[in-house]
Amino acid sequence: MGGRQRPPRARAPRQGGPAGGGRVNSGVGIARIEGFLAWEAEVAAAERDARAFAAQFPWLPDAERESLEQAYAADRLRYAEEVVERAVQRCRRLAARYRAECRRICARWAALCLSVTVAAALFAVVPAALRL
Repeated sequence: MGGRQRPPRARAPRQGGPAGGGRVNSGVGIARIEGFLAWEAEVAAAERDARAFAAQFPWLPDAERESLEQAYAADRLRYAEEVVERAVQRCRRLAARYRAECRRICARWAALCLSVTVAAALFAVVPAALRL
């Protein structure tokens, strides 16, 4: 089949990187490789299914069958890219929600710890001040 569809957009790498210089986080590298391999598998499956679909029309001339295969594969890859993009957006929304929730919980814990510290200080200072 003709040219392959481009894979879904990858996130731009973060600026500043790790303290170790230009080393790439191995987890990020592995995730990118997994994403690339998953996309290539999707492309191969789309092309295979397109050939099977076009084979149902043996009376079509070769050029039209090839055009049908390309249209089928392109449509399927467009749909796959939309699915990936929706999943990415959902992950981003969940990550933002979880970050906000974590900040809220951390603020509550900080307030609780501060309250306990102040109360302990008062219990230590007030009896000594009353004895004077």
